[in-house]
Amino acid sequence: MSAATATVTRTLVALDIDGTLVDDGSRIPSGTVEELDLARAAGHEIVLATGRSLVGLLPITVRLGLTDAWGVCSNGALTIRLDPSAPSGYDLVDARMFDPGPVIRRALETVPVARVAVEEIGWGWRTNHPFETGELNGQQKLVTVDDLVARPATRIVIAAPEIRRITDALHATGVTVTPMGPDWLDIAARDVNKAVALDGVRKHLNIPVERTVAVGDGVTDLTMLAWAGRSVAMGHAPAIVRSAADETTGTIEQAGALSVLRSLVPAVNRSLSPLAAQIATAEANTVRPAVLRVWHGPSEDLSRCEAWTLQSGHWIRYAPIPSGVGVTMRAIEAAALEAGLLFPRGDEGRRRAQWRSVSGAGPAGFELPIGRL
Repeated sequence: MSAATATVTRTLVALDIDGTLVDDGSRIPSGTVEELDLARAAGHEIVLATGRSLVGLLPITVRLGLTDAWGVCSNGALTIRLDPSAPSGYDLVDARMFDPGPVIRRALETVPVARVAVEEIGWGWRTNHPFETGELNGQQKLVTVDDLVARPATRIVIAAPEIRRITDALHATGVTVTPMGPDWLDIAARDVNKAVALDGVRKHLNIPVERTVAVGDGVTDLTMLAWAGRSVAMGHAPAIVRSAADETTGTIEQAGALSVLRSLVPAVNRSLSPLAAQIATAEANTVRPAVLRVWHGPSEDLSRCEAWTLQSGHWIRYAPIPSGVGVTMRAIEAAALEAGLLFPRGDEGRRRAQWRSVSGAGPAGFELPIGRL
C-alpha cells in the first residue's frame, strides 16, 4: 500500500466493564488484555465507559493494561485521561456537577428510610446510612442530610425497597434518574449519560461518528449503543439491550467482547510473540512510511514504544506498542524480524540495526524505519 493511497482507519472503541470485560466474580476472560493491546497497536482508541465510580475504575485499568487511555465513569458524569505520569494516575477532563439538594430532599420526604450516597471524586461516598460492602466503590463517610446537600455533586445513589416507583417524581426535580433494579437508583445531572461523555472524547480525538464502536450489556449502555456507528450487545444482555444494538456477540462467559476486538485488527500470525504481533499489527494498519520510536527510562529498558507514520508531510504518533514497555531496543529488533519486517542495517560485521536519534520525553529517544518488501 503506498502512502498516496493509504488511509488511517482509527476507531473509538467504547467498552463497558462489568458484564462486558469483567464477570460477576471480577474475573477477566483469558486473552482480553492481549486483544486490547492488539487493538491499540492497530491505532484504535480504547475508552472504558462504566457505571463504576472513579475509584472503582482505576484498579481495573491496571489489570487491563489501560493505564494510558481515556475513561468515562459514573455513567458519564466523569471523563478522565489516564496518565501514569500524573500524580494520581489520571487527569480529570470533565465533571458534570449538579445541585443534589432538591432530589435528595424529595426522595427522603417520600421514602424516609432511603439510603443516600453522594459521590466524592477519587475517594468514595458521603452517606446518610451505611451501605453493604461491595455495594459502592471506595470508602464511606456517614454525614447528616445537610452535609449531603451542601455542595454540587457528580452522582447520587438512592436505595430503598421498591424505590424505582418514585423515578418520575425524582426526575421532575431536573436530574437524570436511571433505575438499576427495583431497589436502586443512579442519579446524575440532566442529560448526563455515557453517550454524551463519549461524544466529547470523540470530538477531542477528531474521530468521525461512523468510526465508533460500543459494546455493553446493561440498560445504562443504551445511550452509547444508540450513539455508536456500530453497536454490539453482549449475548447475556436483557432483550431491550440486544434489540437496541446492531449485532449481538457472545456472553461474558464466552468472552464475547474479544470477537469484536478481533474484527477491528488486521489478520496477524497468532503464533507470534505478543511484541512481534503488536509491531506487525501497527505496521499493517499505518500509512507508509512507518517508524518505531522508543524512549528509555532511567535504565536501559524502554519507557515507551510507539508506531509513528508520515501524514501530510508531518510525523504523527499513530499507536502504542504496549509490550514494548520495559524491554530493550535489541528486543524490539528481534520482534520486528520475527514479524517479517525489514529495517535499515549496517553492511558489515553484525549488521546492527541503524536507529536514528529523535527528541521526545525521556533521557533518550530513537527511531527505526520498518516495512516490507
